[in-house]
Amino acid sequence: MGGSSMTALRPDLSTRPRANPPRTARPRLSGPVAGVWLAALAVTVLGWIAVAARGGDFLTVTNVVTILQNCVALGLVAVGQSVVILTGSLDLSVAYLISLGTLVAAETMKSGNVLVAVIAVLALCAAVGLANGLIVTGLKVNAFIATLGTAFILRGWIEDNYTGPAGKVPASFQHLGYDRIGPVPVSLFLLLAVAAALWLITHRTRLGHHMYATGGDEHAARLSGVRTRRTVIAAHLLCSLCVGAAALFLAARLGAGAPWAGTEARYDLESIAAVVLGGTALAGGRGGVAGTLGGVLVLAVLDSVFNQLSVDPFFKNVVRGVVIIAAVALYARGRRTPQERTA
Repeated sequence: MGGSSMTALRPDLSTRPRANPPRTARPRLSGPVAGVWLAALAVTVLGWIAVAARGGDFLTVTNVVTILQNCVALGLVAVGQSVVILTGSLDLSVAYLISLGTLVAAETMKSGNVLVAVIAVLALCAAVGLANGLIVTGLKVNAFIATLGTAFILRGWIEDNYTGPAGKVPASFQHLGYDRIGPVPVSLFLLLAVAAALWLITHRTRLGHHMYATGGDEHAARLSGVRTRRTVIAAHLLCSLCVGAAALFLAARLGAGAPWAGTEARYDLESIAAVVLGGTALAGGRGGVAGTLGGVLVLAVLDSVFNQLSVDPFFKNVVRGVVIIAAVALYARGRRTPQERTA
């Protein structure tokens, strides 16, 4: 009796509700970063199909190398631009700064001193970035106007002192622009190194956290003890140093300095387009370097497809504009609240 009653009172272990097993982290396949890289893959596949339908071959080693090389200069500028935009600022002087950087690099390297040329270009770009940051934060000038004014100053200097290519880049430095390891250009490692450094800064340092805070709500960040002025200045400084790296790469590719190196490729607007495609909000506070690299790849692949299909330049710009508007619209729709969606 005692044994049976004890057995009856004992709870049936088989009827106990089992605890939910711990959830393992799964890779996120949504969000702007994943979306832009999936878009890059989709554009590549569609481009390959379109070119193949015209009797061409899209995924050749030569074409892949060209796409990757085209990513380098724009990528260097765009990752720097993304840091500035994260803080809610902007830099429209990058195109003319690239042009001036190639000229300074080539003229300094003409005497054979490569190291001095590299230091001179980075010092010049750092000075321009510092000036932009001080104008924006100290004089309280809107970033659009401030950096546009800087662009006009640089343009005036270039047009007053140069009428064409100048200087000469030694063959030893041109390896940066042309050498490759298999199908991978050596210059791509420069881009990846700069992007990795900026990713670490924005995600693993106090300065990076302050950048997101400043871009998200500058007033609240200031009340929380963030030195927003220093943060914006630092962002402009980092952006200009990235522009300097792009200028050195283009000097290696061109073999000389070129007054049109930055403006002909429209690196000012192209870099902003890549940042926006990568999911970084122009108002600041959201986004990052990883998405920007995806945006750069999308633009580079689109250009390659258009070139192989001999697409009219006007229509090319129309398609690029549609892609950018569609991407921003999708990101904005994804950030809407349920109340906004039902309104």
